[in-house]
Amino acid sequence: MEEKKSSKIRDIKETASDAAEIMRLIGNPGVVESLNQVKDTAKTVRGIIQDLSTPEMIKNMENFRIISENMNEASTKMQNTMNQLKDTGVIYEASDLIKSAKGKIDSFGMAGEDGIASHDIREISLASKEMLLSIKDLMTEITVTVASSKDSITMNNAKETYKGISKLYNETFA
Repeated sequence: MEEKKSSKIRDIKETASDAAEIMRLIGNPGVVESLNQVKDTAKTVRGIIQDLSTPEMIKNMENFRIISENMNEASTKMQNTMNQLKDTGVIYEASDLIKSAKGKIDSFGMAGEDGIASHDIREISLASKEMLLSIKDLMTEITVTVASSKDSITMNNAKETYKGISKLYNETFA
C-alpha cells in the first residue's frame, strides 16, 4: 500500500512538473505570438461566419443555388432540343437549304450558256424563304426552351435574334 501511495505522489509530482514546463513554454515570445495569430484568425473567421449568417447573404446564397439549378435545367433542355433537332433532321435540312441557296447565288457570278433563268431565281427565292422559316422555327423552339429559366441574357439575345429574323423575313418576302 505504501508503494501505491508513493506511485501516486510521484505521478502527481510529474504532472505538476509537466504543467510547470508547459506554463514556462507558453510564456515564450514565439508561442505568445503564434497564439495571438490564432486569436486574430479566429476573430476574422467569426466575423466572416457572422457576415454569412445575415439574412441578405442567406438570400443571396439561396439565389445562387436557384440560378445554378435553373442553368442546369436550361442546359439539359437545350441539349434535349438539340438532340431532337438532330433526330428530326431539321439542322441537316437547313444546312442543305443553305448549301443549295449558296450554290444558286454562286451561279449568278458564272456565265452559262443561257445565263440564269427566271425559274432559278424563283428557286433561290423559295429556298431562301424556306431557310428563313426553318431558322425562325428553330429560334422559336430555342426561345421556348430558354423561357423556363427567368429572363436571362441568353433569353434576351434569343428574342433579339428572333425579332431580327422575323424582320428580315418580313422585309424580304412581304
